[in-house]
Amino acid sequence: MSHPTSLYRFETDGPGPLPQPGVLLVLLGAFVDAGNIQRTLAAHLLAGDSPKVVASFDVDSLLDYRSRRPAMVFDTNRWESYDDPAILLYRLTDREGQTYYLLTGPEPDYQWERFIEALRELIATLGITLTASAHGIPMGVPHTRPVGMTAHATDPRLIGHSESPFGRVQVPASIGALLELRLGESGRDGLGLAIHVPHYLTQAEWAEGALAALNAIVDLTGLNLPNDELVTKAGVNTREIARELADNPEAGQLVAALEQQYDAFMKGRTRPSLLATEAGELPSADQLGAEFEEFLRNRPTP
Repeated sequence: MSHPTSLYRFETDGPGPLPQPGVLLVLLGAFVDAGNIQRTLAAHLLAGDSPKVVASFDVDSLLDYRSRRPAMVFDTNRWESYDDPAILLYRLTDREGQTYYLLTGPEPDYQWERFIEALRELIATLGITLTASAHGIPMGVPHTRPVGMTAHATDPRLIGHSESPFGRVQVPASIGALLELRLGESGRDGLGLAIHVPHYLTQAEWAEGALAALNAIVDLTGLNLPNDELVTKAGVNTREIARELADNPEAGQLVAALEQQYDAFMKGRTRPSLLATEAGELPSADQLGAEFEEFLRNRPTP
């Protein structure tokens, strides 16, 4: 494997940036990101501060341009612009002046292990203390009830008493999941959040889910991140969904059925679950995996 250091470069003067300890938020485009949770959250954080690019990655070594071609604009008789992809590591500060980092861009197609080794180098160089990620997964839940999520971590102490509706399942790998695994193997802290997105909003932007992810990251990391704009956006988004459902009786009936299922299960129980009306009716791990695989088979090609 080529040395990981050659996969990135520091966008600063001198040999490299000075260490500034903080949390790293990884919001690379995931293979599955229902509700566009990552993109919405990353855009919100970058718009609310004065982000500084600390490092950039060699995308020509990491991306398969033929599988997801960047956009270009043709105007009348000439090529006007090219939307060149970039994987960038930003340094930001929260509302209390605490440093944190944000990694954004498309998920690499190639050299996953080398890319992760490069990230581990950056984590050590910059003094990063915790790595966190979030993305959306499709679930049979209504958008009118509290947002559910599945938390996971390299050490259970990082996520407290969070419980998961999943047992042991096998799913396609992602760069974020592999990064968390490798961090745990090397004794570093990492955690992730899978936001439960209503399956009928999978291809849409669900700001309420992104807001739930933001609030959970604040709770788990101690960062004081801005949320005002995202709260407003979530309110607008929710009203838009309500208008669309009002114009589509069949979709409204689907949501009503999901609400009844959710409420029936929650009644009399002390912990949340979003999957069934009785404990005996909870889907098995194999059933959950089958439903997830069916979703993946039906995904449009990027």
